[in-house]
Amino acid sequence: MAAYGLWGLLPIFFKLLHHVGPVEVAAQRVLWSVLLIALLMALRGGIASLFAVLRDRTLMRPLAASALFIAINWLTYVWAIANDHVVAASLGYFLNPLVSVLLGVLVLKERLRRGQGVALIIATAGVAIMAAAAFSTLWISIVLAFTFAFYGLVRKVTPVTPMAGLGVETLILLPASLAYLGWLGGTGSLAFGRDLPTTLLIISSGAVTTVPLLLFALAARRLPMATLGLLQYSAPTLQFLSGVLLYGETLSNGQIISFALIWLGLILFAADSYRAARQARATVPA
Repeated sequence: MAAYGLWGLLPIFFKLLHHVGPVEVAAQRVLWSVLLIALLMALRGGIASLFAVLRDRTLMRPLAASALFIAINWLTYVWAIANDHVVAASLGYFLNPLVSVLLGVLVLKERLRRGQGVALIIATAGVAIMAAAAFSTLWISIVLAFTFAFYGLVRKVTPVTPMAGLGVETLILLPASLAYLGWLGGTGSLAFGRDLPTTLLIISSGAVTTVPLLLFALAARRLPMATLGLLQYSAPTLQFLSGVLLYGETLSNGQIISFALIWLGLILFAADSYRAARQARATVPA
């Protein structure tokens, strides 16, 4: 709940950085994440495993792809929040589990249960209505959903621990981030160091990125997948409520119908997953 709660409240954090350019926010997020991950791995004696991944070309290729996906995801998300599209961003993460299921079927050749198929069709209808009702912001939702789904797919098939994987991904993105921050510094446009509140917020972006991941990794080893699947919808729900209640984003009738269909699809999907998990546990001998 802490992990998903922190992810769900990210719009509030990034709204505090509305005066900082989205690209700088993303670049600073990479820089401070690298420093925090390096510190945590050093304290846990994991630096050797990080260097082992860096020397393994078979791991570096997929991690380079996942780094690209997460960079696009972070940049799009920060831009959406800064430009008052919190609801559109939340829709992307509502869609993400269903996109992941679709990728599992198409790429990993996983079988789709009937309940999952019905849920996918209903959610797709919701997206079609959203395309007609809010076409100008639909690209935000699609980019967020697909980049994070592809990110999850790559990480699923890449045998690397969450911390080492994120460490390598941020290291891959670090040179471009430093180059951009250096260019901003040279032109006098760098927000870091401009004032104390902004500087402290930028530094804390590393923790905002890394801490929820650590909490999630700890929980994932101890909780059933069905429980994790049900809890994950709390994050986009919090984002959605933030957009509507805190920042006054309005919803058209088409968007309301679209969200209703997507939520219905998610409820059916979660119920089917929970039922399948209970049946699987029931067949395991005591």
